[in-house]
Amino acid sequence: MTIEELVYDWNTVEPSLEAPKRHIGIDDETLRDGLQSPSVSEPPVEQKLELLHLMEALSLDTADIGLPGAGGTHAAGVERLAREIADKKMKIRPNCAARTHRNDIIPIVEISQRAGIPIEACTFIGSSSVRFFAEDWTLEKLLQMTEEAVSFAVGQGLPVMYVTEDTTRAKPETIRALYTTAIRCGAKAVCVCDTVGHSTPDGARAVVKFVKDIIEEQGGGIRLDWHGHQDRGLGVINSIAAIQGGADQLHGSALGIGERVGNTPLDQLLVNLKLLGWIDNDLSRLGEYCQTAARICCWNVPSNYPVFGRDAFRTATGVHAAAVIKSYRKGDHRLADIVYSGVPAGEFGLEQVIEIGPMSGKSNVIYWLEKRGLEPSESRVNRIYDHAKAASGVLEESEIMGLL
Repeated sequence: MTIEELVYDWNTVEPSLEAPKRHIGIDDETLRDGLQSPSVSEPPVEQKLELLHLMEALSLDTADIGLPGAGGTHAAGVERLAREIADKKMKIRPNCAARTHRNDIIPIVEISQRAGIPIEACTFIGSSSVRFFAEDWTLEKLLQMTEEAVSFAVGQGLPVMYVTEDTTRAKPETIRALYTTAIRCGAKAVCVCDTVGHSTPDGARAVVKFVKDIIEEQGGGIRLDWHGHQDRGLGVINSIAAIQGGADQLHGSALGIGERVGNTPLDQLLVNLKLLGWIDNDLSRLGEYCQTAARICCWNVPSNYPVFGRDAFRTATGVHAAAVIKSYRKGDHRLADIVYSGVPAGEFGLEQVIEIGPMSGKSNVIYWLEKRGLEPSESRVNRIYDHAKAASGVLEESEIMGLL
């Protein structure tokens, strides 16, 4: 019997979760938006290159490689990343953030020319009434800035993604005016931003659909991106809803690092899109990508973090472990992966881990010993089992080896 026959998937009952009939792109924001987290360290460019190559291995479509308008060593790092993409003939496409102002666009033009590859200019500007009031902006002023900046970037030969910050709290008439202006000035992509994580799935779907309609009114052929944040913990589900609304590309960062509580966790987003069958990327190195991002950014991954946390596929509970062990005994690793897990570990380069603790049965002990090529004699099993029952938590490997 196949795994598909064993699992009745209620997630696919509603037609709203039908696979989109278009390519879903992924933009990695780790090296720009992710580094805005006040708790991460800025990695040296050599370590950024390491992560860039893992993005390539995961077949991600685009990567934000920085904001060169910041100048200095940051701009030099952006150029080094762009040159690496060009020199190694990588498939991933670079983009750079820029305020909707030519002073931020000129450095992108210069780096693009020196590196010899196109770099998408992601020109961002606020759009909500909250920002208008706080900044004393007028719509007329923002439309003028949009027209000048987008036209200038296009005239310099850059592909442009026009980004409206706080789109999910902006008025429809403001959104329509800004995007219409940007598209008429030559923007080839637009990005809807849930900058403060305000949106719910219904809201994400609605605002993306609204912008999709604007694109169609302007003749179509414009890529539509979604950029979400985690303030309400809805980053991944909002991204899925954005696809349903018509989004073509989704943004995220490794492990969800970013300002405040962070951006949409890119790794969790990829896992869910893969399990839905909406992307076919090889994600076997996704764990390595997460480990690398954590290391170079000095970030601690919570033990219970989905899929890539230390405890994601660990169990010491007797009943759970017994079911996993029986699946392994059948020689069916795929069955072992799903009998007590909603995510197949093997698909992401990981495996189920059986531990020994106070809630364990003797089967845990036997399996643990066999896994390491150790004889599970009755005396050994009883000694470890009795010690575990009196312990306050899961036994460390060194502790078990000491008992042997």
